[in-house]
Amino acid sequence: MHMADALLSPTVGAAMWAVSAGGVALCSARLCRERDDRLAPLMGVLGGFLFAAQMINFSIPGTGSSGHLTGGLLLAILLGPSAALLTVASVLMIQAFFFADGGLLALGCNIFNLGIVPALLVYPLCYRRLIGTAPGRLRETVVTFVSALLAMQLGALSVVLETAASGISALPLDKFLLLMQPIHLAIGLVEGAVTLAVVSFLRKARPELLARQSGPSATSTRLTLAGCLICALLIAGGLSRFASVKPDGLEWSVAKLTGATSLPEHRAGLPALLTALQHKTARFPEYQIAPAAAPGQAPAAASTAPQGMAVAGKGSGVAGAVGTVITVLLVAGAALILRRSGRAAVAPEA
Repeated sequence: MHMADALLSPTVGAAMWAVSAGGVALCSARLCRERDDRLAPLMGVLGGFLFAAQMINFSIPGTGSSGHLTGGLLLAILLGPSAALLTVASVLMIQAFFFADGGLLALGCNIFNLGIVPALLVYPLCYRRLIGTAPGRLRETVVTFVSALLAMQLGALSVVLETAASGISALPLDKFLLLMQPIHLAIGLVEGAVTLAVVSFLRKARPELLARQSGPSATSTRLTLAGCLICALLIAGGLSRFASVKPDGLEWSVAKLTGATSLPEHRAGLPALLTALQHKTARFPEYQIAPAAAPGQAPAAASTAPQGMAVAGKGSGVAGAVGTVITVLLVAGAALILRRSGRAAVAPEA
C-alpha cells in the first residue's frame, strides 16, 4: 500500500508531509518521557522485523494481486502508539531513501496511512477500548481481527481520498474505491491472522513484552531481542527471495482502471527534484543490488519498476539483510538519542 509520487499533487503531498511531521513530533516528545530502558533496542529490533516482513509480498488467490503486512497495529500493541509510529515512520523513510520503495513526495501520505492511522487512531480508539486487561481467547481474536481490518480499510480509504484530492490521475473515485477496499479487505485478513498469532504467542510466552512491565532479567531480554533479530534476518535474507512478484493491492487497482502497470512520473517541479534525489540515495533500488557504474559513468539509477512492489530475485536477500541491519541500528539509535535528550531536559529540574 506504499503510495507512489505519480498519484499525488505537490499540494497534497506537502500537506500530508506537514500532518505526518506533526504526528512524529508529538510522539517524539512523548518518547522523551519514557523511562523503560528496553524501549530503544526493542524499537530497533521490531523495526528490523517490520522491514523484513514488508519484503514478503503474498499472493491473493483468484485476483492476480498480492499484499504485504503493514504492522502498525502490531507495533502499537507491543511498543505503545508513540513508539510504534516513530518505528513505522523510520522504516518507511529507510525504504524510500535507500530502497526506492514509495516516493519521497508520498512519504508523508505513507507515514499517515501506515503509521498514524493504526497507531494513533485504531489502536487507542478501537483496540485498547475493546481488548480489556485480561482478554479471553474469543475477545482477543475478535478485537485483534476487527482492529487489523479497520486499520487496513482506513489506510486504503486514505489512499483513495489522497489520490482524489490530488486530481492528477484518471482514477474515478467511486471505481477506485470499489477496487481498493475489497482487495485490502483480503490483505487485512492475513494481517489480522499474523497480528493475532504474534500477540497470542507473546501473551503466553513473554507477556511483559506486551505491557513492557518489569519482570525478565536483562539476559532474558537480550536473548529475546537476539531471537527476533535472527528471525528478521532469516526472513529478509532468505524468504524474501520467494516473495510474490504480482502487483500489490494498490498497483492492481490502478492497473484495473487504467490498463497500465504504472502511471507516468512527474517531469518537472518539486516532484521531479525529489525523484532525482531518490535515484541518488537509493543504494538498493527495489531491494536489488544496483549494478556498479562503469568508470566515468554516473551511478545506476533506481529501478523503473512500479514503486511499492517488493521484488524477488537475485540480490534481494543480501539487500534485505543489509536493510534489516540498517533499520535496527538507525531506529534504536534515534530512540536512544530521544530518550537521552528527554533525560537531559528533566535533569536540571530535578
